[in-house]
Amino acid sequence: MSASYSLMLHSTFIFLQGIGESTERLLWEAGITDWDIFLQTTTIPHISASRKELYDRLLKDARAQLHQQNSRHFTKMFKAREHWRLYPHFRQNTAFVDIETNGIPAPHGKITVVGIYGRGQMTSLVEGETLSERRLQDELASYDFLVTFFGSGFDLPFLKTTYPDLILDQPHLDLCFAARRLGLKGGLKSIEQQLGCHRATSLEGLTGLDAVRLWEEWQGGSQPSRDLLLTYNEADCKNLEPLADLICDQMTRKYGPPEMIAMAS
Repeated sequence: MSASYSLMLHSTFIFLQGIGESTERLLWEAGITDWDIFLQTTTIPHISASRKELYDRLLKDARAQLHQQNSRHFTKMFKAREHWRLYPHFRQNTAFVDIETNGIPAPHGKITVVGIYGRGQMTSLVEGETLSERRLQDELASYDFLVTFFGSGFDLPFLKTTYPDLILDQPHLDLCFAARRLGLKGGLKSIEQQLGCHRATSLEGLTGLDAVRLWEEWQGGSQPSRDLLLTYNEADCKNLEPLADLICDQMTRKYGPPEMIAMAS
């Protein structure tokens, strides 16, 4: 990920009420390319003095919260589709999350494995062994940001149904929908291939249906099935990191300030 893209959050004004993508781009084109410049500029075309004062307060508060690395401050300020703008800043403390299930939909289905990859370490929480609501909460609460693939449609609702008291209050980047905004279609494995992210040969062709089968074989006593299921889930988690980097780079090129794009070129 280009270092310049870590500045994307500081160049974002879309969380201010009344500012959409078009107005934000007009600000950038007028040279108002980050929060500091906005605050230092006395008058800005098409923004009243009272509105400017309000925006100044919100930006100063956002700057202070960012200095404290309080990612949760921004969760509801940003629409979910814009959480990608937060990722570069909080990347170093991001949890890349993927779950496996027994194939039965919630609320009757069971989570078999929760994989969490972050800070260079892989954590596999397994049903009947290490997976519990408290352990899961403790693990996830230590991260500032969550990344999934279709997690807003499957993983996170399944977790919340299974563990109703689980708190998931961090910003969340769902790579499935971010990829669609870039014209990338298909599931996780398809998009990995489109972006050049590869898996071990032993995992090629495996899908979520295989994960269900492997769990059933594992419950029947197959140690190789256990090992392969955990390896499969680990790949699902770890591949989210380079995928998030590539997708956020492309999102910044498409939706970011022209000056930032030029810096990265």
